[in-house]
Amino acid sequence: VKVKIPFGNKYLDGIFSVPEKKSTCGVILTHGAGGDMNFPHLVSLAAHLASHGVLCLRFTCKGLNIAYRTKAFKAVVEYLKISDDYKLPGVFLAGRSMGSRAAASLIRQLSQDDDVDYIRGLICLSYPLHRPKLQSKLRDEDLLFIRCPVLFVSGSADEMCEKQLLEDVARKMKAPKKIHWIDKANHGMAVKGRTTDDVMEEINAQVFSWLRENIELE
Repeated sequence: VKVKIPFGNKYLDGIFSVPEKKSTCGVILTHGAGGDMNFPHLVSLAAHLASHGVLCLRFTCKGLNIAYRTKAFKAVVEYLKISDDYKLPGVFLAGRSMGSRAAASLIRQLSQDDDVDYIRGLICLSYPLHRPKLQSKLRDEDLLFIRCPVLFVSGSADEMCEKQLLEDVARKMKAPKKIHWIDKANHGMAVKGRTTDDVMEEINAQVFSWLRENIELE
């Protein structure tokens, strides 16, 4: 279902992937710095979640400014919250690369409000922990503030997320967290010798099984 989501004086494009039965929980999903909500990994994940009973709303927000992207994510959360068609008791925020940074930043902001119960967790696909070859400056400050459950799905050869560094950050985090490494995958989740579909199946299965552990699926 295509939707237009109000954001300031304009609209963001969104698409709901709707399960057959009424969903008790949802996932809001967005893309990285390049591309949009039709990035193949996001389309695949949204379809997988919906086919397993989880509502998924993915959206496009162009812009390379993290504060702007975070603001847009907030507008989408607020839109879903007051939606009559898809009333949900809670949602998980998910993003790929820069989208996962925006999700983390928003969760940190919202945790200062009383409204923390609505956000059930964070899913980071290819979290960009640092710039390529710039491991000295980590983008970990939001992660260290978060208290809700966090799932990282990252490639073990991701040039923007060195394995050891993410594991060190995870140890410092106060939130319940899990890291799933896609063996030999780069930042775009490409793996030599494996098809894109094969890699996406692994990602989708991991995300859904983690969600199932963190939702009281009635």
